[in-house]
Amino acid sequence: MTIGFRLTGLRRVLAAGLIGLTTLSACAPAATPTAAPPVEPTVAPTTAPTEAPTAAPTIEPTIAPPTEAPAKIVVTDALDREVVFSELPQRVVIAGRATTLVADAFFLFPEAAERLVGFEQRGQSAVKFLSVVDPTFGEKTMLEQNAAPEQIAPLKPDVVILKSAMAEKLGTPLEALGIKVVYVDLETPEQFTRDITALGQLLGNPERAQEILAFFQGRVDAVSAATAGLSDDQKPRVLLLQHSEDGGEVAFNVPPEGWIQTTLVRIAGGTPVWTEAAEAGGWTIVNFEQIAAWDPDQIYIVSYNGDSDVIAAALMDDPTWQGLRAAENRQVYGFAGDFYSWDQPDPRWVLGLDWLFTWIQPELAADVDLEQAVDAFYTELYGLDEAVVAEQVLPNLYGSMP
Repeated sequence: MTIGFRLTGLRRVLAAGLIGLTTLSACAPAATPTAAPPVEPTVAPTTAPTEAPTAAPTIEPTIAPPTEAPAKIVVTDALDREVVFSELPQRVVIAGRATTLVADAFFLFPEAAERLVGFEQRGQSAVKFLSVVDPTFGEKTMLEQNAAPEQIAPLKPDVVILKSAMAEKLGTPLEALGIKVVYVDLETPEQFTRDITALGQLLGNPERAQEILAFFQGRVDAVSAATAGLSDDQKPRVLLLQHSEDGGEVAFNVPPEGWIQTTLVRIAGGTPVWTEAAEAGGWTIVNFEQIAAWDPDQIYIVSYNGDSDVIAAALMDDPTWQGLRAAENRQVYGFAGDFYSWDQPDPRWVLGLDWLFTWIQPELAADVDLEQAVDAFYTELYGLDEAVVAEQVLPNLYGSMP
């Protein structure tokens, strides 16, 4: 409320009082009393003011704005916890299992290079790729594998980002030291959406989170729309196998039904044949007899330690495998990748979707330009120049390319 004070001017009228002088005459026997002549009262003239009375100026009181509590940053993580910060975290550490996948999602945001101070290294591929995205990455503190809370605490992190599977082993001890923890999963498209949203909150850039999600949703929607009307007969029966070798012993594994690999096959227009045999907790070993019993139309080979295309070619030429329909029809493919395989719950899964689509439904995917998709992925999501993509990313591509 504006409070004003108004002073009312009053005219002062100066008047002189009438002074009557009455002369009393003494009685004289021979004289007649004479009345004193009347005296006209003298009245001082009223002096007109030189100007109209002026109201006092309105005084606006100085009112201090109400003191507001500083805004809080609230991040809802993969465990559905609300992690509250009084200000945006400036020192971030990524630790625990699957740090490569977490860091790749974190670096979709332009603030990542400045905020990340520590990283638990799990293989040279991460350093190689992240050094392309962030030329200063080599200056970060590299934690040894399975770093303990006592090794993380000296970095004075404002927050540590972990996969939710690390909650008991690493997250709880970190929080006991007063260090905040935010958990992510990134294992399915739905979790990816939730976790990218959380990272946007953590970095104070929700707009960028929406841009990232729009990019991914656009590709999923395009492929889903193309395959939506397919009948079961139009969907090839697909088997996805992870190939591993230890001491000359070869093993094949299939992923759980709820994992990203199974989801990608379905979106791309295929029917996964392995889901009933897969266990929920992780990759499940299957033998050749089981593979032969499925006898799928197409087989996709994932390899995290070798060239998947070389492995796929060797299997098609293996006399044991040549009795399989997929090998006979030359439809055993090495899953594509660059620095990492595109089948994983890494941002590259969207490239894996495009790649699978071109092989599972080649007629519907006739307009997909895979090299163009790779270029768009790295320029729009990681901010790389096209020249950098051509020089440092494309030469690393591997797998069966259309």
